[in-house]
Amino acid sequence: MSDTLTILGLESSCDDTAAAILRVGDRAEILAQTVQGQGQLHAAFGGVVPEIAARAHAEKLDLCVVEVLRASGLKLRDMDAIAVTAGPGLIGGVISGVMCAKGLAAGAGLPLIGVNHLAGHALTPRLTDNVPYPYLMLLVSGGHCQFLRVDGPQDFTRIGGTIDDAPGEAFDKTARLLGLTQPGGPAVEIEAAKGDPKRYPFPRPMLDRPGCDMSFSGLKTALLRARDAVIADKGGLTVQDRADLCAGFQAAMTDVLAEKTRRALAACPDLRVIAVAGGVAANQAIRTALMQVAKEAGVQFIAPPLALCTDNAAMIAYAGAELFRAGHRDDMTLAARPRWPLDTSSPAMLGSGRKGAKA
Repeated sequence: MSDTLTILGLESSCDDTAAAILRVGDRAEILAQTVQGQGQLHAAFGGVVPEIAARAHAEKLDLCVVEVLRASGLKLRDMDAIAVTAGPGLIGGVISGVMCAKGLAAGAGLPLIGVNHLAGHALTPRLTDNVPYPYLMLLVSGGHCQFLRVDGPQDFTRIGGTIDDAPGEAFDKTARLLGLTQPGGPAVEIEAAKGDPKRYPFPRPMLDRPGCDMSFSGLKTALLRARDAVIADKGGLTVQDRADLCAGFQAAMTDVLAEKTRRALAACPDLRVIAVAGGVAANQAIRTALMQVAKEAGVQFIAPPLALCTDNAAMIAYAGAELFRAGHRDDMTLAARPRWPLDTSSPAMLGSGRKGAKA
């Protein structure tokens, strides 16, 4: 094995079909990448429909692979391995990605590496900034929210996390309650920029309790009640009412994440880097607040480019490269997993089912 690896990555865990080719030596270089969204397919339903997503992934994955191979000027035989998201996620989409990767690996005689989607996010600071281990990661996305101590590509310790809704899920539900488009995060952020964050006194859940765990279900309910009170009083929502509701909601979310980040840093005094990744990390108000927390604590703050915050295949390729260098290989028995916690030694935060812990 050469010191430089060329990895094809595939990602299909939710509603983005993605492929990327990464060259990893002393640093990582993205040779080509593409992300095909499904926003128009799900727009009429107010959220992602798993069956529609799975079918779209099956239709687009091979086209995405052809696109990145053409853009990079490489052939499949030039790859050292194929990395694919094997979970967690919507099971139909994950199966689509795993089956595509298996076919490519078998046909080209290449090693296959199943990657935990959350590990892809958690290792993004190493892809973008070559951050050394260990570091503190806030993984904040549509389906997950947790503080992780990252000591290696398979060595994660959860410091805290959400006990119910993830922030991205709360943003999406807020958008639906206020008649905004999906995905909800960008829509709420745009409206919040035009609103007064102090008009509605939303709660800051669990700040009265010690530790780094979070809860966002009550915040979503508080917004619902505030909306209903305005409608009952006025007979509807004005444009300014909606903007103010969004601003208040976003401010409450930001305050909770900032304070819990302070506590996570205090719980890990030996760590000098706090990184953030996941779709919600694209929110500028949240980024700015976390940057200020890092500055106050005297630690380095790392946030990836916006395109690498949301789901993408470059992060999967990079995580696959680290696993490959560590000697990890999968075979044709690789299974898609709807649930796959990074820290398997800590108790599940969101409950368990037949398929294992959610997070």
